[in-house]
Amino acid sequence: MTIDDEEFADLIGRAVARLDPTIERRLEIEPQAHLDLVVLTKRANDEVGKLLTAAVSSARAAEWSWEAIGSALGMSRQAAQQRFGRRPAPTPGTEEHRQLVGLTAFNEMDQLNAWGRHGWHSVGFGPLFHDVERSPVQWEHRRAVVGSRKARDLESKGWERIGSMWFPWTYLKRHLDLPAEPGEPT
Repeated sequence: MTIDDEEFADLIGRAVARLDPTIERRLEIEPQAHLDLVVLTKRANDEVGKLLTAAVSSARAAEWSWEAIGSALGMSRQAAQQRFGRRPAPTPGTEEHRQLVGLTAFNEMDQLNAWGRHGWHSVGFGPLFHDVERSPVQWEHRRAVVGSRKARDLESKGWERIGSMWFPWTYLKRHLDLPAEPGEPT
């Protein structure tokens, strides 16, 4: 299903208006409401920018090329890579903290759960990596679409959200009442 530009603009406008349910009424009678609308729209714009950055990172994690991403954004491969290709500085490895790198949308859950059996649990993430910390118990990790029923169900069952979302994903973990397996995954 494709939404035309007019319907898309209407949906976005309604979403911004929902941030302050009084804004529509106040726009008719309060000059201050117009500045309040500017603030709301700026906040929405900032958040959409974060979502776009996260969506590009998600596409990279799903192994899409900068050429394909640039095409989807209506820009060159080089422009897309310059704008969105920043990599976080690697975290130095220690006995209690590691950074798992090279993770993609296709392998990250298997990797996290393999490390989880050895007592490592995710404490943060970004494009193609998860920061993990050691503990004495096993951990289980799950990924769900932001705002989905699955995410809400997991949280209602005691799963702990890891950091904030990484659009379109939210990551969750829970510890198991099992001692961590010795060593590290191979």
